[in-house]
Amino acid sequence: MKYLMMLLLCGASLAVRAQQSRPVDAITDEFYHHPEHIMVAAHRAAHTRYPENSLAAVREAMEQGIDIAEIDVRETKDHILVIMHDEKITRTTGQPGKVTDYTYQELQQFPLLYNGQPTTEKIPTFEALLQLTKGKIMVDVDFKADTEAAAKQAVELIRAHNMEDQVLFFIYEHPFAKQLLAWDAKLPVMPRAHSVAEVTEIMGMAKFPVIHIDDAFYTDSLMQRITAGGTRIWINALGKYDNMEKQAEGGGFDQRLKDAKYANVIQTDFPEKLLAYLRKRGLHQ
Repeated sequence: MKYLMMLLLCGASLAVRAQQSRPVDAITDEFYHHPEHIMVAAHRAAHTRYPENSLAAVREAMEQGIDIAEIDVRETKDHILVIMHDEKITRTTGQPGKVTDYTYQELQQFPLLYNGQPTTEKIPTFEALLQLTKGKIMVDVDFKADTEAAAKQAVELIRAHNMEDQVLFFIYEHPFAKQLLAWDAKLPVMPRAHSVAEVTEIMGMAKFPVIHIDDAFYTDSLMQRITAGGTRIWINALGKYDNMEKQAEGGGFDQRLKDAKYANVIQTDFPEKLLAYLRKRGLHQ
């Protein structure tokens, strides 16, 4: 009887997950046509149960119905684009050295760690990530590789898989957006602004779908200037607000929205919780 109840509970949980998951067309329609809805970005994918930046963590984000999976892209010694946040692989695999010290095949010897323990997950390629997510979830490509050739390779892969509509290409230095758009005019680029002056420069370059801003220069009037042109505002809950959320459910997200009421994309380490929070308040489909 106890075993039967466990099966029923597991089945109910899977059914809820299936209902939450939705096609990327619904997500992109909300992203581009419903700025009144706040979109949820899963930092390094949904990694509370699986290794960060793993395909398993991306699948988890899709099953949860998250809008955007944020992943980090680096380049191996043999110029393969892979998903990894840190320059070094020590924290995530327990091995010494940098991503660029190894070929892709050499990296496949090292399982990704979760809570310090090895798993069956390996460092995935960027192409495998694209294949997994096509038609299922938006992807924020936090591009950390150092070379222009690597950036061009990433753009070519996105175009080859016909995924420009569901990928955001995040860059730290906004002038590089001109080069990216020269390679692919349809590529949705998300530049990071580090100041009010940079916001003005970015808005003068092109119409971007979203701009990543920081709390340091957030003002309601500046954000209204951005959203008036149809551009979304990306802000993080990472650190301060996520920590508050761990202490009191809803408290961190309440404060995040209070401190940045015009932001309409929020990146968090707790995407499933944020999604439920927003839906309860009518701020998400």
